[in-house]
Amino acid sequence: RQRRKLPLWQELPLLVVAALAIALLLKTFLVQAFYIPSESMLPTLEKGDRVLVEKISYRIGDPDRGDIVVFDNAFQNEEPAAEDARSVATRIGDSFKALFGLPTEGHSDIIKRVVAVGGDRVEGRDGEVLVNGERVDEPYLAEGVGTADFSPITVPDDAVWVMGDNRGSSGDSRSFGPVPVDAIVGKAFLLVWPPGNLGAI
Repeated sequence: RQRRKLPLWQELPLLVVAALAIALLLKTFLVQAFYIPSESMLPTLEKGDRVLVEKISYRIGDPDRGDIVVFDNAFQNEEPAAEDARSVATRIGDSFKALFGLPTEGHSDIIKRVVAVGGDRVEGRDGEVLVNGERVDEPYLAEGVGTADFSPITVPDDAVWVMGDNRGSSGDSRSFGPVPVDAIVGKAFLLVWPPGNLGAI
């Protein structure tokens, strides 16, 4: 028998709910859009850019030097998480914004580049970054940009050392230390906004 078709006014809300559910599943397990909130990754990424972050690679492998990663900065807070003071409506709105890589009031994610991985000894010396005593080639830095000296540190096995490409204007591992691998959300791989700059990163 021919299936009876629902009227548009009944079918449309179901389609919207289904689309949102699929988008939420994709965001949770596969790919998430992320909004660049600062200038710390210039010239690679500009404030207001949006990138796609895939969440599969680090479930089957480890971060590599040079990867651009998004991580949750909540690992810095050793105190129990405070109760979210935002209203229910604000939290719901932020959830929908996050689906499309829009800035949210309660975001705590940060994007930086992996410079050293677990077991590496990293330091800043004479304007350059050295990993295991070898100078790191950093073609992604703007011409003339150097790195202020910082003392040698050995990265723990379950962590990475991250830095912004805009070395003079970036809060990164030089201030908050190595980032636990467990705090990494995923790897940024595609710039999607603005459309004129669409491409791999």
